[in-house]
Amino acid sequence: MNTLAKLVAAMLILVVVALAALWTPDRNRSDLEALYLQSAGDLRDIDGVKLHVRVSGPAEAPALVMLHGFGASLHTWEGWAASLDKRYHVIRLDLPGAGLSYPDLTGDYSDERTLALLDALLAELNISRGVIIGNSIGGRLAWRFAAAYPERVTGLVLISPDGFASEGFEYGRTPEVSVVTQLMRYTLPRFLLEMSLRPAYGNPDALTEDVVNRYYDLMLAPGSRDALIKRMAQTVLVDPKPVLRSIKVPVLLLWGERDGAIPIANAADYQTHLPDSLLVPLPGLGHVPQEEAPQRSLLPVSEFLLSLQE
Repeated sequence: MNTLAKLVAAMLILVVVALAALWTPDRNRSDLEALYLQSAGDLRDIDGVKLHVRVSGPAEAPALVMLHGFGASLHTWEGWAASLDKRYHVIRLDLPGAGLSYPDLTGDYSDERTLALLDALLAELNISRGVIIGNSIGGRLAWRFAAAYPERVTGLVLISPDGFASEGFEYGRTPEVSVVTQLMRYTLPRFLLEMSLRPAYGNPDALTEDVVNRYYDLMLAPGSRDALIKRMAQTVLVDPKPVLRSIKVPVLLLWGERDGAIPIANAADYQTHLPDSLLVPLPGLGHVPQEEAPQRSLLPVSEFLLSLQE
C-alpha cells in the first residue's frame, strides 16, 4: 500500500471512529411519552398521522390554535396556555414528525399537506373558527392557513413569522439541505443543540437547562430528525405578497427586537401587504418571546384577543 493509500485509509478510520463516538440514537418513545405526554388521548389519528394535540379551556369559549416553530413542540406555549385557557379554548399541537407527533407515513411535509392536516384536526375537534397563533415556521403556516381556509379564521397572531425569501430560500425553488444538516440524522450532540438555541433568546442566559433538555429529548423522538430534514427539503416558498393581501382578518405582529433568526426589519414587509395589521415590538426579546418572557409577551396578545370580541 503506497503512502497516499495509507493516508486515505487512516483518515477514513478516523472519520468512522469520530462518527461512532458522536452517534446519537433515537430515544425510546415510551420514555418520552412518560416525560412529555399528559394523556394517551392526546395522541389523535388525523388522516393517517398520529398527532400530539393538547386541548384545554372551556369548550364553548373562542378557540385559539397554536403552531410552533422549527425544532420546537407544543410545549413552547406552556406559559401562554396556562393563562389563556382560563377564558379561551386552547388547542396546541406538535407538527407531524415534531415533538411527540409521529412522522407522516406519506413522507409529505409540504406546507399544503400540513394545512390539510390542520383543517382535518379542527373538523375532528368540532372547531369551526378560531384565532391562529404561529411562531416562525408556525407563523408562515398560520397566514397560509388563513388564506387557504378563510372561513376557519377570525384573527391571526404572528410571532416573527417566516415566509419571505432569504438566502438559500427562494420563491418556487426547493432549497438545498447541507450535508452537515443531513448528518443530524445520525449525530446530535446536546451542546450543539444548546448552541443553536441560545441565539433564539434576546438574553441567552434566560435559556434554562430544562428547556434545553426538552428540546433535546424531543428532537431524539423516533423519526423526528428525519422528518425535520424532510420538511426543510420540501419547503417551497410561495410569493407571500398576493397571499397576504387576500387575508381580511385582523393580524397582530409580535416581534422581538433582538430576534437574530428573522430580524424585526422583516415586519415592514408584512405590514405593507396585510390589510389590517398591528406591529408590537418586544424590546430585549428574541425569536421565541413566548418562552423567554411569557407573561410580558402575552400582554399585547391578550389585548388583541379582547379587541376581536368587541
